[in-house]
Amino acid sequence: MIPARYAASRFPAKLMQDLSGKPVIVRTYQAAVNTGLFDAVYVVTDSDIIYQTILAEGGNVLMSKKEHECGSDRIAEAVTDMDVDIIVNVQGDEPFTDRESLHGVLEVFKQDFEKEIDLASLMVRITDEDEIKNPNTVKVIVDNRNFALYFSRSPIPYPRAKGDYTRYYKHKGIYAFRKRALMDFQRLPMLPLEATEKIEAIRYLEYGKKIKMVETTVTGIEIDTPEDLERAKAAWK
Repeated sequence: MIPARYAASRFPAKLMQDLSGKPVIVRTYQAAVNTGLFDAVYVVTDSDIIYQTILAEGGNVLMSKKEHECGSDRIAEAVTDMDVDIIVNVQGDEPFTDRESLHGVLEVFKQDFEKEIDLASLMVRITDEDEIKNPNTVKVIVDNRNFALYFSRSPIPYPRAKGDYTRYYKHKGIYAFRKRALMDFQRLPMLPLEATEKIEAIRYLEYGKKIKMVETTVTGIEIDTPEDLERAKAAWK
């Protein structure tokens, strides 16, 4: 499922921006399909422009019936009546979505014999100081089993005594959910930490859900700003 809002706050209409001949949202949809990992891929949107664009490309697209605060809510509405076990949320601004990373996220469920994992997501190590300090880059810290402890727009951990052991990880906006966790998310109200940081993954933590983080070395380019779009154009092959 690829949630797709037209009116992004930082970069309005970014999903309809041209990326080497096709809109960003089409590039992301095609990347998800091309992984070959999924029984079906859908774009879920509140925008008639995006809806018609995906239809014109011969893709699967659903129109949201309600207003939603975040992608998880939008996807939850779409899958309510679907007979599915695992749902993967790929952000619409991730045209460089790759098979290796998504395969890693799905694999954790195959090894989860006790079914303690509610959802899985990706993280990539970052070393650039500007990126570590950038509030548009969501950072994550994990325990010794790679379960998420917290997500923040601030640099975490704080380097009070920085050493070789100090590592920073960027949270990549790809999630794989058990359906029950996603349905729970939809009915649970936002709590203070999520409201403060504006990071939807925090809601799962605030309600005691377990998020397994999978490290990847694939960085890609997320399109949050016009500058990101120019980087994506330069990198596109």
